[in-house]
Amino acid sequence: MSEAAEAAVVMHSDIAREISRRRTFAIISHPDAGKTTLTEKLLLYSGMIRTAGMVKNRKGGKLATSDWMAMEQERGISITSSAMQFPYKGAIINVLDTPGHQDFSEDTYRTLTAADSAIMVIDAAKGVEVQTRKLFAVCKLRGIPVLTFINKLDLPGRDPLELMAEVEEVLGIQACAMNWPIGSGREFIGVVDRGLATGTPPEVLVFRKTAAGGAAKAAVERIPLAEAAAVLESRQKTLTTELEMIEVAGNAWSNAEFLAGRLTPVFFGSALTNFGVESFFDAFVAQAPAPGHRTATALGGADLDVDPVKQPFSAYVFKIQANMNPRHRDSVAFVRICSGRFERDLVVKHLHRGELVRELRLSRPHTLMAQERTTLDQAWPGDVVGLINAGFAIGDTLVHASVKPGFEHQPLPQFPPEVFAQVQPVDLTKRKQFDKGMLQLAQEGAVQVLRSWDNPQADPFIAAVGRLQFEVLQYRLRDEYGVETQLKPLPYQCSGWLVGDPATFKPSPGAMLAKDARGRAVVLLPSEWDRRYCLGLNPGHQMLDFA
Repeated sequence: MSEAAEAAVVMHSDIAREISRRRTFAIISHPDAGKTTLTEKLLLYSGMIRTAGMVKNRKGGKLATSDWMAMEQERGISITSSAMQFPYKGAIINVLDTPGHQDFSEDTYRTLTAADSAIMVIDAAKGVEVQTRKLFAVCKLRGIPVLTFINKLDLPGRDPLELMAEVEEVLGIQACAMNWPIGSGREFIGVVDRGLATGTPPEVLVFRKTAAGGAAKAAVERIPLAEAAAVLESRQKTLTTELEMIEVAGNAWSNAEFLAGRLTPVFFGSALTNFGVESFFDAFVAQAPAPGHRTATALGGADLDVDPVKQPFSAYVFKIQANMNPRHRDSVAFVRICSGRFERDLVVKHLHRGELVRELRLSRPHTLMAQERTTLDQAWPGDVVGLINAGFAIGDTLVHASVKPGFEHQPLPQFPPEVFAQVQPVDLTKRKQFDKGMLQLAQEGAVQVLRSWDNPQADPFIAAVGRLQFEVLQYRLRDEYGVETQLKPLPYQCSGWLVGDPATFKPSPGAMLAKDARGRAVVLLPSEWDRRYCLGLNPGHQMLDFA
């Protein structure tokens, strides 16, 4: 074997080893289900922080590590997606913390494309809620395996069997209880680890609250279920009945079905008190998939299977965030590495919408922990790298300069906006700052900028998936660019990308034909009824929900 061949074998071995250690995932949930708190506890149990900050503790307490924007810290909610990397018991964790707020943005959807798996957090008192269903639908669409954590067992909640049934019925996925709660509310003392994934006998995990509450790790005692009568006391009969019931009527555990996205392992616990948290994280590392193959499109148009080990470096931009560091007013492109080894000063091809833009040297790569940045020298498939002021757009592909002619990773989905408005600066002398801010925020994908199809020279208007994004836009224009703005809502509630000749399209009364940033025709409509009526008027046209 030649020296070059031996070097390639060694490099592939290094890449395969690093890939096997990585878990890149997103956390999805409805608002207030405990998603950001669970993220904090992962940092706590990994040793990255000594005490966990409760999201709602804003008066003199700690702030959630993943919430970096001033508006997030003021309101106690996650608004933008954040990316963090840290070690956990031999694994390298890349966590993509997505907003759970009711009016999240397309940023949430795009971030899910960078994940290899997802953790779905459900409030034990409320069950499967609206935003959970929407985010789960995106995971299902892309075949992303989902682990479920039913949270807040320390508070009064619904029957665990009822919650399991709701997950299956509402989300259309089989559920398998990997552990089972012992009591609930004030009587919640621990869980039974059923040992399904490991093939070991069931164990009772009894948790003890610490003096520091949920800010410190919970003490845990492991006892074989067969020897736990003294600990279970009066709970034993009920617990035995429930365990027998899920053994007979529940779904069997299958790792293959989980990886195929057809079965979700379900865990019960309390992120607030740390009950069941560490055992859940351990199971996640053992069960969640490492970065795998991805589908791309060669510049000639053919589909291409991207092997993370054998294919040279490739990555794509799934998020852009301006002004994460207010002192520098810079822009960070979040890049998900899909194949090969990344090294600092690597020369890559930059591809945008199927065309080669340039070759460039990536000399300023960073790993991220909320606002904190650390320069890195190398990274591997599954990692998320921050590139500063690199001039990328969302969806751009980066490939090693040696790759000819090049390829593009699958385009990121774009969802039709549901809220629309005109925005103008209050002080017209600040038009320059306003235009700069609007340009950067539109590049991030925080809002979409649309223009009239018939009168493209008229002032543009903005559109978003959720109304909160308008508040975010105004807040950031004021906080980061010093521009106060006024917003005028427009009377449209849904939209769709038009398929067919715009010249022959007949809008229904109240509808409007617009053009997006890519020059595509978008139909804006007052209601879903108007959408159906409009399609009836134009049988030769269609409206797409994804673009």
